[in-house]
This record gives sequence, structure tokens and C-alpha cells, in this order.
Amino acid sequence: MAPPNISVVICVYTEERWVDILAAVDSVRGQTWPALEVLLVVDHNPTLLQRLDAEYRQHDGPGPPVRVCANAGPQGLSAGRNTGIAASGGSVIAFLDDDAVAEPDWLRHMASAYEDPRVMAVGGRTLPAWASGHRPAWFPAEFDWVVGCAYEGLPSGRTPVRNVLGGNSSFRRTVFDEAGGFAVGIGRDGDKHPLGCEETELCIRLSRTLPGAVLLLDDRAVIHHKVPAARERFGYFRRRTYAEGLSKARVTRHVGVGKGLESERRYTTRVLPAGVARGVRDALLGRRGGAGRAGAIVTGVLTAAAGYVIGSFHARRASAPSWVVEGLEAVPRPPGHTPSESSSPHPQHTEDRGLFPPAARSLGDGHRTQRTRT
Repeated sequence: MAPPNISVVICVYTEERWVDILAAVDSVRGQTWPALEVLLVVDHNPTLLQRLDAEYRQHDGPGPPVRVCANAGPQGLSAGRNTGIAASGGSVIAFLDDDAVAEPDWLRHMASAYEDPRVMAVGGRTLPAWASGHRPAWFPAEFDWVVGCAYEGLPSGRTPVRNVLGGNSSFRRTVFDEAGGFAVGIGRDGDKHPLGCEETELCIRLSRTLPGAVLLLDDRAVIHHKVPAARERFGYFRRRTYAEGLSKARVTRHVGVGKGLESERRYTTRVLPAGVARGVRDALLGRRGGAGRAGAIVTGVLTAAAGYVIGSFHARRASAPSWVVEGLEAVPRPPGHTPSESSSPHPQHTEDRGLFPPAARSLGDGHRTQRTRT
């Protein structure tokens, strides 16, 4: 099988992350496995769009070309990613958060997994870069998904999983031709709650559309995700866990409770009780933060459960999500669509979480779980 050429999509939305955006692009330009291109998809921010276009209009530096385009769909991360998919030309499309930097071998590890034609998606390991320089003493590693990072309980090595994590992931282009794009109406879309789970829904839909598909987590494909000071606070922790419950309710409405909560059952019955026990033990031994971590785990479970109950009620009344990006000739289609012969897999350039973790139960037995480094 021919080596993959990889387009990297970075969705951006605010000038406040200008320095972070440039750092993310530079990290892709410095990969040992060169990317085909970098696409910066700007989410309904004309000022940022113009500024980035001016920054990268004439590419005279090392590395792949950088193209800037506007989100062609409604406001939100899912539509932005779909715009990037439709505009890209790679046989594999990778996604990187706009406030993260990838280690030099990030794409090399992802590319090597695609030597197996059964592999349809590959995710990596995301490590937190705390604004304070260290993990808050009360913050449990089991809930690092709250800040978009790998958490205690994920499998280690390279192993099959139910779903990958969106901010450090890649997919074959054929996935979107067959299964459709990211569902608009599930993830972050300007809502006051920090929602998520759009990649979970996509991966479940992918596995149903292509039953033989293999989705992998490779913890050697590492990125470092910036955690601002505001997200180190307990108030954000509560809001994010509550929003995860809301998001999971939206997902289970469309994929069913069995698949929608498959990995969460093990997480809540094994990983979290063990985390509470460690916290209580550390508190009894007089170790700093033990009681806080145990309390945070219990709070996270309760707030996520509350969000799920409330989200389930609202989800029954909500409209179905859309997989289509209007205004682009080559768009990811919803399930049930059969691509026509004229549909090109390479469009012309125009442009789980916790009680509810974002990712991933190992599909094999006997894999170790990784301990998130502090």
C-alpha cells in the first residue's frame, strides 16, 4: 500500500490564540514525516481570516504550504473540520488543536499505522501543558479529558479503541466518503457550555458503516496541549464535566446507549473507584491533594450524570444533526449515502470521555492502562 500523504487541519476562531496558532503550524512544518499541506480553517472571524491570510499568503519558509480558508458551514468545530476535509487533498487527514504543538515524529507514527489497509483512524497521546507549570494538587489524572488530554485509564502502546480524540487524530479520506463528516449539532458550536463528543459519534458511525474498520490509539504520536489558567480552576472542571454529560446524551440519542456508553461503563466501575481509593489513601497518609482529588472525582461523576439526565430530556426534542457542509462541491455525506462515480475522493482545492471520557476502551484484552504523567 502506498505511503499516505497527510493533510493537517487546524481549526481556529480567535485572535487571542495568535501565538498558539503560529506555534501549532510551526510544529507541523517541522515534522519528520512531511505533511502534504496545512489548512487553517477560520470559524466566522473575518479579522482573523484576513490576518492569517496575510501571514501565510507567500510561503517562503520550510515545510508544507499553509492555506487559509473560512468555515463554510455554521459556526462550530464540526463544521470547521468538515470544511477542512472538503478542501484538503491528502489521502489521510489529521487534526490538531489550535493551542497544541506536535512532537516531531507525530505524523510519522500515524503514517506507519496506515500501512495496514484495515486501519481507518489513528489517534495519539495528548499531554497537558499547565499554565501554572504544574498540575493542580486537587486535579485527578482520571479527568485529564476535561482539559482535552490523555487521562488515567487509556490503553498504552498501539492498540485498537472505540474512538480517537478529535484534537490529536487522523482519518483516511475514504472514511468521510463512506460514513460522512463530523455531525453538526453535537460538539462545540458557540454554546455557553464547553461541549464535545463529536469525534465519538463519528467513530461509532464509522465502525457501523465499515464493520471491518480498525481504529487505533498510538501513544507515541504525542502533542502538548496548552491548559490556560482558567481551566485549572474547579469551576471550569464542574462546567466541563456537566457539558460532557450533555454531549454524551446527544451522542447516545443517535448511536444508542449500548455504543454511546460502551467505554464509559468500565471507566466508571473500575478506573474512577480506584482513583477515589488512591485519593483517600493519600489523604490518610497526609499527602497533599489526596482529599481534593477524591472529592473532584465524585463531583465529576455527579455533574456529568446530571448533564446526561438533562441532556437526554433536551435531546429528545432536538433536531437531528447534519453531516453536510453547504456551499462546497465535495462534502462529507450522511450515513446511507452512496458516493457517485463522479464523486472525487480528492476534491479540488477551494477550500470520550470520562463518566463520560472522550475515548477509548481497548478492544483487546490484557492491555495495560497508562498512568498520566504529572
